[in-house]
This record gives sequence, structure tokens and C-alpha cells, in this order.
Amino acid sequence: MEMSLRPLLLVFVLSLVATPSTLAQDDPRYTKFLTQHYDAKPKGRDARYCESMMKRRGLTSPCKEVNTFIHGNKGSIKAVCGANGSPYGENLRISQSPFQITTCKHTGGSPRPPCRYRASAGFRHVVIACENGLPVHFDESFISLYSAGPRRRPSSVLFLSPLTPEH
Repeated sequence: MEMSLRPLLLVFVLSLVATPSTLAQDDPRYTKFLTQHYDAKPKGRDARYCESMMKRRGLTSPCKEVNTFIHGNKGSIKAVCGANGSPYGENLRISQSPFQITTCKHTGGSPRPPCRYRASAGFRHVVIACENGLPVHFDESFISLYSAGPRRRPSSVLFLSPLTPEH
């Protein structure tokens, strides 16, 4: 009898381990966040990059005014919802370390395609909303200024406000 329970126990333990990643992949708000704001390995990070990515991600009908892409790995972004983030405002988290980002801003003209964008690349602390330990909304980003000297610690943070809130 004892031997027949071991395979069942193994299946149960494995299902517990596999469930969180499966749920994360199925969460529609997390999936939308990744579609709108995540690009692991950007190429170019200029106006052409923005125009291509915005179109590819379905953000050009109508032309979205402002959108930020976070570069890096999904685990680091998810960690802002936990150990690599601090509470910020109401129900938001700010990253403890900066991320490489590209912000695409619509240059004006018609809100209908073809959309033209200006790119702004840099490193920023990001502010996101989280649900169930997953990022679901990009709120804003901050430039971190570092003081000169060997310790290179933040001396101040500047607020960058998008023209319109991102969702």
C-alpha cells in the first residue's frame, strides 16, 4: 500500500510546483502588461524601433500617445512586485534598481496609422501595479541621478510624467 502512494504524492508535489507558472501565463492582465511593456532584447531603440514595436504590439489603432518598453528579463520585472520593489503611493510598487527602458512618444498629427514616434532611451526606476505577485499596469518611470565618487549612490530622483497615463 505504501508503494502505491508514492507516485500519487510525487504527482501532487509536482502539480504544486508547476501551478504558479501556469497561472502566471494564463493571467490576462499580466499577458497584456507583457505585450504592451516588455521587450527583452531591443534592437535600435530609435524612432524606427518605436514605430515597429508599437505596430507589432497592436498599439497603433488609434496611435497610442506614450508607451514605455522595459528591457531585461521577466523575472526581474516580476521581482518589483516582491523583494526588488517598495510600496509607492496607493497600490503601486517602485523598483529598487533601475531598468533599461525605451519610451515611445507619438509625434502628433493624425491619431490614425501610420503612427510616427520619437524614442527616448535610458535607465529608469519603474512604478508598476501588481496583482497576485505579477505586474499588471505600468504607471511611470523615474530617472535616477548618481553622485560622483566611488560609492555611486542615488543623490536624487526626477519625476518623468507621461503625457497620458499608460494602461
